[in-house]
Amino acid sequence: MDSNLPAPRSLTVVQLPDGSYTYADPTYLPVQQPAPQQIVQHIHHAPPDRTVQRLALGSGVGAGAVAAGVYFGPLLVGVLTAIAANLAMLAFLAAVMAWGVVTVVKSLGSGEGEAASKSVSRARRRRG
Repeated sequence: MDSNLPAPRSLTVVQLPDGSYTYADPTYLPVQQPAPQQIVQHIHHAPPDRTVQRLALGSGVGAGAVAAGVYFGPLLVGVLTAIAANLAMLAFLAAVMAWGVVTVVKSLGSGEGEAASKSVSRARRRRG
């Protein structure tokens, strides 16, 4: 068969697995079903401490803002935690001191408190 002759109309050009081309009858070819297209969508949520860095990168602020966010972000969290712990301790001390003051005022306001204040005032008069 001469390779310069055109292929008959009923044949189709098919590429073989080895890379060469040949003519094949379409009736003998396997029917190719279109594969359903599967879309895999990944939704990523940025952690809160990276949001400022991503905004800085996106708005063109530069690497300095990103470096500052990376360095000072955790530092700021640590400082705020320490401040919160100190404030909690001060609030606890204030509550204990207020309880002590209320207890003292209640004891002085009762009959025992009046007797105690009279004895203190008598002792001062004797001294002075």
